[in-house]
Amino acid sequence: MKQKLTTLWNKYVNYETVSYFICGVLTTILNLAVYAVCYNIFVASEQFAPLAGTIANIIAWVVAVIFAFFVNKIFVFKSKVWRGRALFDEFWKFMVARLLSFAFEEVFILVVVDLLHFDYMIFGKISVAKLFASVFVMIMNYFASKFLIFVKKEEKPDV
Repeated sequence: MKQKLTTLWNKYVNYETVSYFICGVLTTILNLAVYAVCYNIFVASEQFAPLAGTIANIIAWVVAVIFAFFVNKIFVFKSKVWRGRALFDEFWKFMVARLLSFAFEEVFILVVVDLLHFDYMIFGKISVAKLFASVFVMIMNYFASKFLIFVKKEEKPDV
């Protein structure tokens, strides 16, 4: 049993997975910080106050996804692609994958929390549904990045 656990640990706990986790934590912190700053700016404005949370969340999400693209590209998957079309391909695939995972999370929260009213809170503040969705999205994004976006291949000259 110990041998199996050691094998699983060595297979799944490595530079790539640990750096992905660290970059994910940094991205989350950035997302929360940008959200807080933007929310406070927009809520103070009469014109934007009614939509302060939505506007702040969109801005925070965009900033966080762009940050995530570069830290994942450079530090996690060590992609060496920095030329025209190939770089654009990585970027748009990353954005599409993140939009799909965002849509999944939104639909999951809508169904589980808003429609089924099946949400429990941990410590009175942390949504179990949001936590579950976030973990699933993180895993989904990792596999999309590893197998669809930052696929290791030889860099070819732009055509």
